[in-house]
Amino acid sequence: MSAPTDPPRTIPPWAHLDGLLARVGDTPLVRLRKLPQGIVSPDVEVWVKLEAFNPGGSVKDRAALSMVLDAEARGLLKPGATILDASSGNTGIAYGMIAAVRGYQLTLCLPANANEERKATLGAYGVEIVETDPLEGSDGAIREARARKAAEPDRYVYLDQYNNPANWRAHFESTGPEIWRDTHGRVTHWVSTLGTSGTFTGTSRFLKSKNPQITCVSVQPDSPFHGLEGLKHMETAIVPGIYDPGLADLDLGAPTEESLELTRRLAREEGILAGISCGAAVWGALEVARGLERGVVVTLLPDSGERYLSETHVFGRGHRGYRGHP
Repeated sequence: MSAPTDPPRTIPPWAHLDGLLARVGDTPLVRLRKLPQGIVSPDVEVWVKLEAFNPGGSVKDRAALSMVLDAEARGLLKPGATILDASSGNTGIAYGMIAAVRGYQLTLCLPANANEERKATLGAYGVEIVETDPLEGSDGAIREARARKAAEPDRYVYLDQYNNPANWRAHFESTGPEIWRDTHGRVTHWVSTLGTSGTFTGTSRFLKSKNPQITCVSVQPDSPFHGLEGLKHMETAIVPGIYDPGLADLDLGAPTEESLELTRRLAREEGILAGISCGAAVWGALEVARGLERGVVVTLLPDSGERYLSETHVFGRGHRGYRGHP
């Protein structure tokens, strides 16, 4: 494939910052070498973007920073204000880091079954955690955040990541341009999991603006009852206002067990310690890649497996390599 001339890059809204927050974005793009062997044509490349390299440890640094800066620019956030939002964990951690740097308080509505790593990290940042019904998942956290804002409208600045256009714009202005640059415009297929849908929406819009022939593929859990933390089964969930299903040339349903197995294999075969939803992203990328004769498939790994080490069904007891005592 010939490489087109790189287009002018859009500038992320945090380009003017210095210090820690200036390090958000520009994460590595690396090629998978072992997982595609035997199932993917040698003329198909599968690449993954490693968002754990962000200073807050996940892709949510991009959206959280974009939303905070947007609220500041619109006069909604002022020194000492309290940010409110719902999160399954990663956005909350990103908010915690940013709030510490920018001088805000943070109240986070979080499902009670969020793992200990996430709760401990949020506690280290001084976040006020409001635990919500674990059976309601992220939807329950959203309902609680909305209720708190309605009850005390002057106390909180509700950033509402699921409906805030600054979420997807972060990826239009940073993630998409980085993928285009680092593949030298050769990307043919973009694969992304769906949570808030900001990553898929913003990156797809950017890539389609550069080459309408790029195939954009969304990946969500294959059923309402799944074990893929952070992802939404759109048919049965509160659908984010920023979600645009029309951007997807193909939508895939990822099975939980196969995705978890790929999470383990990423660590043991590729050396990439990745989070649970990352297995679903790789599952989707391989599903797409195996149907191609040639192409460049790119997906994004939202976070690190370090945030899930207490979840023994993924990395611990019962799996090859565990040497602890019962």
